Amino acid sequence: MTSLPYTPSSLYFGGQPQQPISRTTFKTIDPSTNSPLAVLTESSQSDIDRAISSAAEAFPKWAATPAAERARILQKAALIIRERNDELARVETHDTGKPFSETSTVDVVTGADVLEYFANLVGSGGLNGETSVLREDAWVYTKKEPLGVCVGIGAWNYPIQIALWKSAPCLTAGNTMIYKPSEVTPLHGQYLAEIYTQAGVPPGVFNIVQGGPSVGTYLTTHPTVAKVSFTGQVSTGKKVAGCAAGSMKYVTMELGGKSPLLVLDDADVETAVEGAMMANFFSTGQVCTNGTRVLIQKAMKPEFEELLLEKLQNVRVGSLMNPNTNFGPLVSETHYQKVRGYIKHGIEVDKAKLLYGGLEAPEFPSGTDEKLKQGFWVRPTIFTNCRDDMRIVKEEIFGPVMCILTYDTLEEAIRRANDTELGLAAGVFTKDLNKAHRMVAKLEAGITWINGWGESPAEMSVGGWKMSGVGVENGKRGIEAWVRNKSTLIDMSGKIATAFPKL
Repeated sequence: MTSLPYTPSSLYFGGQPQQPISRTTFKTIDPSTNSPLAVLTESSQSDIDRAISSAAEAFPKWAATPAAERARILQKAALIIRERNDELARVETHDTGKPFSETSTVDVVTGADVLEYFANLVGSGGLNGETSVLREDAWVYTKKEPLGVCVGIGAWNYPIQIALWKSAPCLTAGNTMIYKPSEVTPLHGQYLAEIYTQAGVPPGVFNIVQGGPSVGTYLTTHPTVAKVSFTGQVSTGKKVAGCAAGSMKYVTMELGGKSPLLVLDDADVETAVEGAMMANFFSTGQVCTNGTRVLIQKAMKPEFEELLLEKLQNVRVGSLMNPNTNFGPLVSETHYQKVRGYIKHGIEVDKAKLLYGGLEAPEFPSGTDEKLKQGFWVRPTIFTNCRDDMRIVKEEIFGPVMCILTYDTLEEAIRRANDTELGLAAGVFTKDLNKAHRMVAKLEAGITWINGWGESPAEMSVGGWKMSGVGVENGKRGIEAWVRNKSTLIDMSGKIATAFPKL
């Protein structure tokens, strides 16, 4: 048997790789060539129980560790991640199919940023409670206390970033975590666990299990688990939230979107085009916040589309390690077939006008390795003259498919932008900032941008409205999702107000 590029551990708890009891295996695939990268073992219920026991045993001591000391350990972990940036980025490139030019500058870096942010926040008193003086002889104070053993369930599009977005606030708040990567992109799990251990995170505080939906279901319903944080599609998120709510677990759900990007007639056309390209084609369109409904005022449409077609020549496929490559394949064969199905439906059923792209494979530069032609590559695709009732406009495709729509009035644009059960993100392009603020205030979305798209720094709390999620991640509010409040009232008067006085 030919050896595979990676031989990762499939189970990590107690501060080290562990031998799984399970014998059920699955493969992870390099989507650029459709070739196997590694074989992993799916965690059995017994494996998960062992990991959870390790986390439960570690929790009391980690929770009692002073916040500043936890912060120092996690700051060291962030430093190690930065030092190993390129190594981790190569793993992400192989596992996700993203170009190295992207993973090396975004995925790992932004994950480290969040870990550093929460370590600094907590280390400088971010978990301090409040004090209120009620009267001269009575006051109230609050404490923020960790929840216990928490579960993080990751998505396949930003593997290590999402793992850090969940584990950073979880661990800094004093909780322990069982993390399940997506079975589609699982390789980062062991790397992150080993980095935490190297930095000084005690055994049992951060643990990895592997596998598919059945593993996630068992984690979500486990009686020891206090909280579940999930990132993924809406339908799965509803099931996870339902299971967790049944046993009164805390939840954070970061789910899908079908976000509107509004271009006003006074917008700088080049800025709007660049923004629309970032909102549709970055990460091959596999971003939950993508602005795939591009609403343009009618008068601007011809100029916008002309410049868009010109700039699409800057989208470059090829070897993922080539610094000039900026567009990769879709993550898996299953997702490839799904996205192609939407493109086919847009052409044949919705009858939208195909402005660019379609079902043909992209053209590779001359001299490209023939193996790449076996991968899950699609072309950036643009439909124009779209209608709100088209399936490609209504449903989340999660691929590089842009739908261009036109509108007459701003009131119409806002109404149509909000006409969806999803509410993850939205954005406005205009030179009139007063108008932009007024429009953003009316858009029903938890994440909004003005004259930009996609940036999500550690300081920015992000989360969806409506069916796009529950709770937020990152920013100061992000730590609140990983603690519970305890309020105490102290009465120093020496007297008790009673309803039962002696007559």
